[in-house]
Amino acid sequence: MVRLTRPAPMPHDHNHDHTHEHGHSHAPSVSAANERVVLTGFALTASFMFVEVIGGVLSGSLALIADAGHMLTDAAALLLAWVGFRIGRKASDARRTFGYMRFEVLAGLVNAVTLFGLVLWIVWEAIQRLRAPGEVLAGPMLAVAVVGLLVNCLVFWILHRGDQSHVNIKGATLHVLGDLLGSVAAIVAALVIHFTGWMPIDPILSVLVCLLILRSAWSLLRNAFDILMEAVPPDIDIAVLRGHLRDTVPGVADVDHVHVWSITSGKVLATLELTLTDDAQPAQVVPAVKRALAERFAIGHATVEVVHMPQAQCALEQSRGEHTHSHDHAHHHDHDHDDTYDHPHEAPHGSGPAR
Repeated sequence: MVRLTRPAPMPHDHNHDHTHEHGHSHAPSVSAANERVVLTGFALTASFMFVEVIGGVLSGSLALIADAGHMLTDAAALLLAWVGFRIGRKASDARRTFGYMRFEVLAGLVNAVTLFGLVLWIVWEAIQRLRAPGEVLAGPMLAVAVVGLLVNCLVFWILHRGDQSHVNIKGATLHVLGDLLGSVAAIVAALVIHFTGWMPIDPILSVLVCLLILRSAWSLLRNAFDILMEAVPPDIDIAVLRGHLRDTVPGVADVDHVHVWSITSGKVLATLELTLTDDAQPAQVVPAVKRALAERFAIGHATVEVVHMPQAQCALEQSRGEHTHSHDHAHHHDHDHDDTYDHPHEAPHGSGPAR
């Protein structure tokens, strides 16, 4: 549903080019910078991963082996994020009107799932080590862990130069943060073993790191899931949005059927219906509403329909029972293409998210 229906026919004496006053570009403006950041992090992480695997095997340290396993998932996550940004920059077409930006969210979801898998593996190995502690060489373990900490700090700093609002950059950063903590744990374990000879410290600290990873993984999984489920972004309240438009935009009598969601991190979209006051002109009110949405709620893409009679309930809201009237897409008002503004960037009815 992408149209603006006016209360009455009027001449097209206004300039309505669907630029939405923000260029109407769906392509992420920071993807090129994010690509460089992620690719650099991948190169560093993948290179040192092999060093840590060798060091873990030679020293017999579970903490190092676990950290190497984490670095493997880091490298995979960073590579997947890079691929996600590359694909996300592909131009939109008639079938995918928003391009491939949501691939980044799918990659973030994979990152979260791999973190959970890594935690399960480390915990299992730690249990086996606690049952039958093995010999750990503290010297090689400490040397590799220190170098690993330096590499992880460098990668973490590089990733922080990227756009942290992107779920993929955030996911990769969480991976590296967990790996950084794993290096710290390996250093502590090596020092304890060197000075006390107490071998169980190695698997115990591995489990403690897992608890920290779980918290980050859950946050990442929830954020990715919310975007895929097209939930309202956490910093936007629908009731506040409706009240803001009614109170601040002249000519707005009521706002109904509001849907707000993210196509990907930092790209918020909205659809809504306006009921105008008797003397209001849609050509003036609609641009003002879009400006208010962009300035107050950072909604860069808004599809607005102006209606002139009470609307039936939206099919998407029937299960919630938010209104007492039914709604179908005919809207029970007559209009033809002379009084309808078709949005050239939206998918045909039924081919994209129904709003």
